[in-house]
This record gives sequence, structure tokens and C-alpha cells, in this order.
Amino acid sequence: MNKSGLTVNKTLKYLPERPPVDIEFQDLSFSVPVGRKTSKLILKSISGNFRSGQVTAILGPSGSGKSSLLNILAGYKTDDTTGNIFINGERRDVDKFSRISRYIMQDDHIQPYLTVLESMTVAADLKLGSYETKENKGNMINEILDLLNLSRSKATRAKNLSGGERKRLSVALELLNNPPVIFLDEPTTGLDDVACSQCIGLLKLLALGGRTVICSLHTPSAKLFSVFDNVYILSQGQCAYQGCGSEVVPYLEKIGLVCPISYNPADFILEVCNQEYGDFQKKLVASSENGLNMNYVKEYAVKNQMNDESMNKIKKYEDPHHKKHIEDRGSTFWQQISILTMRIWIQTWRDKSGLLLRTFIHLFLGILIGNVYIGMGNDGSKSLYLFGFFYVCIIFCMFVPMVPFLLWVPMEMRILKREYFNRWYGLGSYYLAVTIANVPIQMVLLGIYVALTYTLTSQPMDIYRIVLFYIICFLTAMVAESYGIIMGVIFNIVNALFLGTTSKVPMMLLATYGFGSGYDAIPGWIRFSMYFDYLRYSMEGLMATMLRNREIIPCPEEEDWCLYTDVSYFLRSMGMENSIIWVDIVALVIFLIVFRIVGFYLLKQRLRPNKYLKAVYVVAKLVKSHFGP
Repeated sequence: MNKSGLTVNKTLKYLPERPPVDIEFQDLSFSVPVGRKTSKLILKSISGNFRSGQVTAILGPSGSGKSSLLNILAGYKTDDTTGNIFINGERRDVDKFSRISRYIMQDDHIQPYLTVLESMTVAADLKLGSYETKENKGNMINEILDLLNLSRSKATRAKNLSGGERKRLSVALELLNNPPVIFLDEPTTGLDDVACSQCIGLLKLLALGGRTVICSLHTPSAKLFSVFDNVYILSQGQCAYQGCGSEVVPYLEKIGLVCPISYNPADFILEVCNQEYGDFQKKLVASSENGLNMNYVKEYAVKNQMNDESMNKIKKYEDPHHKKHIEDRGSTFWQQISILTMRIWIQTWRDKSGLLLRTFIHLFLGILIGNVYIGMGNDGSKSLYLFGFFYVCIIFCMFVPMVPFLLWVPMEMRILKREYFNRWYGLGSYYLAVTIANVPIQMVLLGIYVALTYTLTSQPMDIYRIVLFYIICFLTAMVAESYGIIMGVIFNIVNALFLGTTSKVPMMLLATYGFGSGYDAIPGWIRFSMYFDYLRYSMEGLMATMLRNREIIPCPEEEDWCLYTDVSYFLRSMGMENSIIWVDIVALVIFLIVFRIVGFYLLKQRLRPNKYLKAVYVVAKLVKSHFGP
């Protein structure tokens, strides 16, 4: 039984004590724009001091600013903020601080198809790399899982875990590199009383190892409220109380508020903040000096037999002994690519419904399109229909590979934000892993479609033509996939699906516009637009590949006359006799590279926007607030 009254019967062998990291903030204010010329002040010049070795709970009514304060202290939100934040007495460097802190968000976004053990192993490999041996990693994983009562769930996939287990797994994943500062947003939300007690007991145990633990909470039970080392209560964006949870009742009595004996003190003070007993806002803020009143620190030190030397000790958080373990990413760039690629493959394989659906679509549409144009590649009376077949192929390669990414990317962003913010890996290695992992999947699925349509439509069995047909279709699919990534990064699922598909309509029109009517007859601005339509290069490439230098296609006996038995003549009549296949392929490669670079840039800006992108976001917010409903 520890000082908190919670039972702690576990020790941490592989998670040694951390150097102390104290966080102090002064005159911290935060506002958000609500109109063209106005803004709403969320935090109003608050101050506070959160010390190592303590569990600090940030409480407050809805809209009081507790989540904003947590986000600002964690470095997750830095815009529209004024005031000072100090780490061990020195002004905070956000980049350095992010290396020693971890932020466990309220939503439990974890990879659904990995088991608990696999999730921990992947996280350990990414975070620790070759810094720890495989044996030590295994021991560390086992200790953390045992600490969090997850040992029995090692073989359970994350999507099958209970709510409490998912929250504990989220905590476990961030403990692997033993951070000295841990932020948690609503860690007890959705948990029963027993699970809440276990959660707070865990946080107390972590704090006893010298860590600084800070969490935002809804109203805790009276028992849990009394065991917090430090409680920071916000009311209307100001500090209403800062001190031990057990001291809140005498604190309220000093300003004329008596908490009923049978009442939960946490409920009572939050009701006071909600002005259910009158307007005590000014008295509460004055008593706490808006967070500047630090008397509780000395009182807490006396109660826990802490001396002034240990209380005032200031250490640099770049501790030499632990610097490599904490600040450097354990895995190398190529190791991260390998680990992340394997993770994507495992998840894709285990997502049976998704994989079977994609395979079925390629099979079904391959058979359907193949039968619609069956035998036309060797039928002189139907050579004209080959144009339609090639067009359908590029439309297929545009839509089918793109749609899964319009759905997947916005959902993956939730996991990516947490893992990237907590420095699991670099963004470049993640982006390359996504690209590499999907190439073989796309090759196999597209191979099914090409094999079916090519044979059913009786195209020439010429290796050169088959390979080029496949390459052009594959490059078209990869460019479309890249476009899907761009739209998925910018928009949510609904908007990405709508805009991602509808924005392709002009490309579909430009892909075939002017064929057969003469290039000079096309208006200049449309001709200029065609250079930026990758589908036109795909269409030209397919037609040149399949129709140039072909033998005369036989005309069926039942037909009196066939116009386009010489498909080279058909190619000339469409105005594409001078098209160069390798130019079209190079153009598709350029589109692929450019789209991938744009996707990476937008993804980077989505996670860490620069000042120009921030300005765009601010303008967008102002426009929405001014003209929106």
C-alpha cells in the first residue's frame, strides 16, 4: 500500500527511475478565432507548477480549457498561445521537450489487426532499435504487460480488446522507451470504478519512478480525487484551485463554501465552478492567485518527508546517462521502413474482408469488361470498339486503386498523428513504407484484371505488347493511388470520396477530347490543359502499344466489309500516328513522382504546418466563421 492508498505490489526492473523534469508555466493564455475580427479567450493568464514524482490531474467543467492546457503543455498545440513554459527552470524548447515526453490521447487509435504482443514488439523495434538486445526488449515488454494486466491478452488482436484493455495498451506502447514525462487525455473515460483505480494506481507507480505524470479527467470518484498528488482545477479559463486533492475541502471552507460530508469533493468544487452555489469565480481565482499560489508545494513536501534540497533540485533534462535512450530514435531510417512495411503487409493480409473485396472487384470487373469486349481484338468488324476498351481500362485503373486510399488515409491519419507526435518514426520512412508495401499488392491485383481482360478480348499474344500494356495500366493505377493519398490527407472520408471522384471528371473528358478531329482544331487553353492530364498519356500509350505495326485483322465471313482491318490506319485517323510510347511512359512516371512528393509535403504540413500553411488555415477558419451557418 503506497501513500496514495492504492495497492501497488509491482516493481519496475526494466523501467529504471528517470531524471526529474519539472514543468512550470506563467501567464499562459490561449485564444481561438471565432469571427473575422474577434477571438475567444480559452485560457486567461494562468500559472502553475507540475513536479516530477507526482501525478497531476487537470479538472474542470466542460469548456473550461483543460484539454487546451494539456495540449499546450505537451507541445501538441502551440499556435495562438502567449506566456512562458519552463522545463527545470529553463524556457521550453518544443522540439527537445517532445523527445522526452509522450502524449497518450483520449481516442485509442491503435493498429486493429495486430495482437497485443505484436503491437508491443513493433513499437519496441521502432523506439529502441538496436539499442536494446532482443532479450531485453522481450523482458521489457513482458514487464510492462504484466504491470498493466495485459499478459493474458498477448495473443488478442487490438480490435477484439475491451475499452479498458485498449487504453492500457495505448499506455503500454508509450512506456517502452521509458519517458520521464507522460501526458494523458481522459485516461479513465469509459472505464468502471475498478478499472479507474487500476489506471490511477499505475500512474502513481510510474510517478514513484521519478516521472512527471499529467492527465486531464472528468469528475473522479472521491477516493481517486483524494490520492492525486496535485490537482489543477480550471474554471472559465482560470485557475480555481491548485493543490492536493485531499486539501480541497478546507480550501473551500476558507472562502465560505462547506462541502457536505456525504458529497464527493470533486463533484462539489466542479459544481461551484459551474456557479450552482452562486458566483464564486473571483474568490476562487483570487485564493489560488490564478495558479501562482505555490504554498501547497511546501505542505506536500512536509507531509511526504521531502527536504528542501530534493524539492528545489534542478537537473537538465538532457541527462547524459539516458540521453541516447530518450532523445535518439533507436531504429535507423531503413529499419523503420522495413518494420512499417511488414506491419502494413500483416494488417492487409489479416483484413480478410477488405482483401477479398478488392480481389473480388478486380475479378468481377475483369470478367465483366472482358466479356463486354470479348474477341474484339481479333475481329476486323469491331476494331473501332478497341478505343472503348482502352478507355474503360484507364478508367478502371484510375478509380479502383484510388478509392481504397480515399477511405484508408483519413482513418490512418488518426494513428499517424499519435505515433509521429510521439516520435515512433520519421515521416519519410513511414511514407516510403506505405509506397513500398502497396506496390506488390497493386501488382498482383492489377495482374488479375489485365490477364482476364487481355485474353478475353483476344489481344495479340506478343510479349512486348503485353508488358507495355501492363506497365501503362500499372503506372496509371499508381498515379491514381497517389492522387487518392493527396485527397485523403487534405479531407475527411466523406469529402475525400466526393471530391476525389468528381475531380476526375475533367480528366476523363480531356483524356479523349479532340481524337480524330485534328489537334489544331482544339482550343489553345484546352491543349494546354491536356499536358496536365495523366489519363491522356495513358490513353495514347495504350493505343500506340496495341495498334501500331499490327498485322491486318481478319474480317469475319458474315461481314461484307470491314472499315478498320488495318488498325494502323485507325490509329492515324485518330491523330495519334506520331505519339511516342516511351514519352507517355516517362510522363506517367513524372506524374507519379510529382504526386508522391506533393502527397508527402501535404502530409508533413498536416502534421507540422509551416507559417504559410498556418496562415491559410487561419484564413479558412475566419471565412468559415464569417460566412458559415
